[in-house]
Amino acid sequence: MLTVDLLRHGALAGGIKYRGQTDDPLTIQGRADMDAVWQKVAGDVDLIITSPLSRCAEPATVWAKQARIPCIIEPRIAEMHYGEWEGKSSDAISSAFPGMLEQWRRDPTGMRAPGGESVDELRQRVHAWLMEIMLTYRSKHLLVVAHSGSLRMLITLALHAPVIATRHLEMPYACWSRLHCDAQGITKLAFHHRGG
Repeated sequence: MLTVDLLRHGALAGGIKYRGQTDDPLTIQGRADMDAVWQKVAGDVDLIITSPLSRCAEPATVWAKQARIPCIIEPRIAEMHYGEWEGKSSDAISSAFPGMLEQWRRDPTGMRAPGGESVDELRQRVHAWLMEIMLTYRSKHLLVVAHSGSLRMLITLALHAPVIATRHLEMPYACWSRLHCDAQGITKLAFHHRGG
């Protein structure tokens, strides 16, 4: 049985924006919230897999060194690239692209932010990675440190749910979820919040 802990990065400097692959730093509280989750799972984890973006990779590599376990930097679980939305607030996006963000929030199926990655492209890269880890790490306990977009997509894939289901998954900063998977897919899913 493969166990996968999923950890979204903590709060970022500069407030809430559609950052995508813009690499803003964690706030002090954002890092502390991530550390609190790590303290809960550290004794169980065999391997950490992290997005290459520093808000995930920096704490992940420190934890792996502390625990003397491997840390793999995996580009396929990086956040979606939001193109012209990158670094912009919701209000700025709605002003520049009327109606598009509202549709995105209802159902992003088949959509692409201007100049960015499509939802289908995100789904394909996350799916390829999920299939690979299910074969490679069948009896391991993994910690995956990534982003709201890639983690929501991962959960919907594990549940065999459509893209629109990503809109119904609450994923605040530093939230922690756990998947148990076997050869048929997910057998159990548990959601936690900020180390709770």
